[in-house]
Amino acid sequence: MNITVNEELLAYIDPLTADEHDALERSLLAEGCRDALVLWGEVLVDGHNRYGICSKHGIPFNTVQNTLFKSIDDVHLWMIEQHLGRRSLSDFQRGVLALRKNGILADRAKPSGSEASTSPASTPEPVTPEPKASREAIAKEARISSNTISQIEKIQKSATPELVAAVKAGTISINAAATVASLPVDEQVAAAAGGKKELRQAARQVREAKAVERTEPDTPEGVIARLKQTISELKSENAALKEKLAGLQH
Repeated sequence: MNITVNEELLAYIDPLTADEHDALERSLLAEGCRDALVLWGEVLVDGHNRYGICSKHGIPFNTVQNTLFKSIDDVHLWMIEQHLGRRSLSDFQRGVLALRKNGILADRAKPSGSEASTSPASTPEPVTPEPKASREAIAKEARISSNTISQIEKIQKSATPELVAAVKAGTISINAAATVASLPVDEQVAAAAGGKKELRQAARQVREAKAVERTEPDTPEGVIARLKQTISELKSENAALKEKLAGLQH
């Protein structure tokens, strides 16, 4: 049987870590592939890692057809449901999946071109789309707070791939990443390249800058806030100069 690996579907699957992949490979070599791979026609829906390992080592495997799928959206939704039920996912991964699911359902609720068009000969009944899921409902499905969902949306909209990778790796929290995502692209990339320390510092500087904006400039609080920000910026510049000088001395 021909099996097709759909690259679009792979976007719904976070790759295994090296340790997880090694453990799965050892298990398959020792016990064989006990669970059937799920197919939609020739398209592989579930069991991508097992398929890759079995193909590499010539390990026999079984397949099963899911006859409930009517479209690629059905496949996407099924994969999302499967992944949302797994305990090993991070808050960020669950939030992204819940937002993807909501996006698919929202697109389905939109009237199609034929339904939306009208003609003098016949006027179809108006189509009432399903109400869009609230942020609270999306957060509940992802088992995180609605505020975290808002932060993930901001990351998806504004964060560079380097910053997103840092969130997935756990180098920076969702909260801090959403803050850093407000920086220009080059500053996000530089912060991500600097690792956890630089990312935290970038998030702190953004928060301090916002605090200054919220304070009245002529009040003592405003002056103190601006002084703190200036001191923080000077410390960062001083640290960067020290590192550069140390590099020149070697």
